[in-house]
Amino acid sequence: MAIFIMGSLRAQIQTRGTRLKTDKHLQSALTALLRGFHGTAGVYVENLKTGSVAAVNADTIFPTASIIKVPILIGIFNKIKTGDLSYNQTLIYDTSRTRGGSGLMQFFKDSSKTSLDVLISLMISYSDNVAALWCQQLAGGGVQINQLLENMGFKDTRVNSRTPGREKAYSNYGWGQTTPREMATILKLIREQKAVDAASSDCMYRQMSHIFYDGYALSQIPPYIQTASKQGMVNDSRSELVMVNAPHGDYVFYIATKNNKDQRWEKDAEPWELARQVSALLWHYFEPKDKWRPAKTALKLVP
Repeated sequence: MAIFIMGSLRAQIQTRGTRLKTDKHLQSALTALLRGFHGTAGVYVENLKTGSVAAVNADTIFPTASIIKVPILIGIFNKIKTGDLSYNQTLIYDTSRTRGGSGLMQFFKDSSKTSLDVLISLMISYSDNVAALWCQQLAGGGVQINQLLENMGFKDTRVNSRTPGREKAYSNYGWGQTTPREMATILKLIREQKAVDAASSDCMYRQMSHIFYDGYALSQIPPYIQTASKQGMVNDSRSELVMVNAPHGDYVFYIATKNNKDQRWEKDAEPWELARQVSALLWHYFEPKDKWRPAKTALKLVP
């Protein structure tokens, strides 16, 4: 049954592409926008209602940074479906798991009682690294997650960190790697209730709609419009995955950068400005009559 389901997903991914069509106007606008970036940039956008797509370096491999937490999320829910884990199961935190970076769990007291649903929420909403590494372990590690991704038809999206045989890829890309097209397709499968199963997909989508880091692409979308997203950030690579539940039809996009010349962590850093510009272009392209604009002082009130 599992083989049949994964084979079916692979077929869906492969045949879906034959029905998509390039939006030449959007393609031209995105190409022009990315052309001046000081580094390597890629984008993939798909309108789920119309099937129109635009792509720039969409099949180029980029580091995921924390966006690899989306495949880890799928790995966790696959284990929940098989009965190896339960969504609300109790877990005990110990400080041997502590590491730096983003997130809140590193500040938990030793022997604190927690649960898997809390780990999931921290991993996605606050991009918690401690919770994510714990989830990666619970999901069977990078080897099992990568096998799941392969079974789903993804050839370039992989977990590299703490994964035997992926040492060279880790050196090149860090924790994980993907292409804009593949990661956008993963979120599309979640949105369409086709990742693991319908209930799992819905729960994953709800988790991804509660994002703390809303100062980049999300800042260009009206706050009353639901989005599902994940962000990934290291010095020389900043990327963002977003599904927008827009009034005239959902659209998904992935904006990726690497080899960034501007590696500042200021709010006006070039990679983050690019994410905002891409997001604003897409929102007003798909919702041309909408008059909402970010307030002039909006950047003062983002993480």
